Amino acid sequence: MVTLFKYKTPGQYAEEFEEAHSRLNLRQIKTLSIMLMCISGMVRIIGTIYHNELSALPRFDDYELSNVIQIFGSIIFFSLSFFASRSVKLKKTYRNLLTLVFIIYVLALTFNVSYIYSFHNVKNNLAVFLLGIVVVSIFFTLKFKHVCIIAGFVVLLVVIGMLNSDLPIAQKLANFIAGIILAFVLYSCSRYNYFIKSQHFVQIKQLEEKNREIQTLNHQKGEILGFVAHDLRNPLNNIEALSTLVLGEDHNANTTEIQLILASAQHAKDIINDLIEVVQEKKPVLKTQDIDLVGYLKQTCDNWQANVEKSRKINFFTADKELIACINPSKFARVVDNLIGNGLKFSSPETPINIELMTTEKNCSIRIRDYGIGIPDELKDLLFDQFSKAGRVGLNGEKSMGLGLHISRDIIEQHGGTLNVESRENEGTTFIISVPRSK
Repeated sequence: MVTLFKYKTPGQYAEEFEEAHSRLNLRQIKTLSIMLMCISGMVRIIGTIYHNELSALPRFDDYELSNVIQIFGSIIFFSLSFFASRSVKLKKTYRNLLTLVFIIYVLALTFNVSYIYSFHNVKNNLAVFLLGIVVVSIFFTLKFKHVCIIAGFVVLLVVIGMLNSDLPIAQKLANFIAGIILAFVLYSCSRYNYFIKSQHFVQIKQLEEKNREIQTLNHQKGEILGFVAHDLRNPLNNIEALSTLVLGEDHNANTTEIQLILASAQHAKDIINDLIEVVQEKKPVLKTQDIDLVGYLKQTCDNWQANVEKSRKINFFTADKELIACINPSKFARVVDNLIGNGLKFSSPETPINIELMTTEKNCSIRIRDYGIGIPDELKDLLFDQFSKAGRVGLNGEKSMGLGLHISRDIIEQHGGTLNVESRENEGTTFIISVPRSK
């Protein structure tokens, strides 16, 4: 409790916190002024309609005067807070002063209502004054010295009320004690409100700092990874070129080892290309052109069919003779090839890979289905993550970096489309590409 009363915002955040909440306090003044304006306006209307009936109430003139002060005061404070919140150059000191004056105004009004209603004996009815204290404590974020000033003002109001009444000394003493209690309530609630908001503000700022640090580290990691990938690509290009040259020149030698070297170099290049694509912070502008997806996908399927085992069938289905979409042919081919490759990797050679092209009024939909091992439910949410933990070894031992589907979805989203998956374990998987049709 002692820590709560003595709490101060940590020094490196104090100025920013006070600046932010001095502006927030202005918005609270506008809100409360509007509420007060509406309530006092409704009371004024009711008082006008039923004037004869209400005028018989005790101290009706006091209520009338209080209502007029509420209406004009709320209009003045709304106007002041409105212009103060729009002013960029207004100093924090003036914003805090306006907040302090408004709080004093609210407390004075609520005390006056309680004072009138209790027949000048405040302890008989503290409901409205207590409401004002709670509202001030909750709505406004106040510094320690401002809370002390306001708490002192609460006691002062009660003392002035006592001096202006003909109560016995015992009743005046009871009122004074009530004022001390109310001041303590205001002080406690205000400090607790300040503590909570300050802690929240500091936590947000610390999170922002951590996020900036993480972004800097990610940027540095990307730069290092990019440099390494670019430096590795040159020797791999040399290995690939020399292996191709040896295979082309020496037809009589045992070429199995050379082919393995060539295949490993090409696989390493593919991994490096994926890494470079992933670490790029600024993606190049996607260059697209109108392509007939019917002929494009048929040619893709024919190319795959020519390079897989004869028992494996790559089937293409469509009801359309021509379907135009605006795509980047090489990027789009990378996605389709990756999805067909995944289907081959996770299904047995006796099962087909079916590619179906369908159309809606606005989109083209490509469904690439295999009849393999499927994807467990717990891995589906991780499937498109970067370096996904959902990556699994293929049926023939093929390894995965966990980047293919992440890159594929990124490419499709660059086309303004979506890439989704439907799968059931041991029943197969369907990847659904949806891209906009050309008009």
